[in-house]
Amino acid sequence: MLHVASLATPTTLSEQAVNDISEALTLLLSDVFALYLKTKNFHWHMSGSHFRDYHLMLDEQGEQIFAMTDTIAERARKIGGTTLRSIGQISRFQRIADNEAEYVKPLDMITELRDGNATLTQNMRAVHSLCDKAGDVATASLLENWIDESEKRTWFLFECSRDG
Repeated sequence: MLHVASLATPTTLSEQAVNDISEALTLLLSDVFALYLKTKNFHWHMSGSHFRDYHLMLDEQGEQIFAMTDTIAERARKIGGTTLRSIGQISRFQRIADNEAEYVKPLDMITELRDGNATLTQNMRAVHSLCDKAGDVATASLLENWIDESEKRTWFLFECSRDG
């Protein structure tokens, strides 16, 4: 049976699934934007003996994180939900904390980004479980790739933070 969501977008998902998944995607999108900006902040403000390597790695990671944003928002819309409309919404919904410190030590930046990526991975797994329950295999499939990418970023950042 084909259901029509509140924005008259045809979907075979239930109205409850559309509401739950689009809400979860909005929270996830807020986290992605927060992690993207934190990654770019640290990219711009990196210093120290590993400057070049960290600067380039964070630039690559920022690009990968930003690449998720449009797909997340459009997925919410495809199923008939809504998504973010403002920076204010991002700040209200994000679960990854900002860092506005004047100076952050390079290894503290790396550790903070490692933890942020791990948090993002956990949050994506929660959305994946929600999608599994609703039978939304398309969103779940997207999340599987993003989880893998986030785990790789976490791994790289972890290795950079180790002594020796």
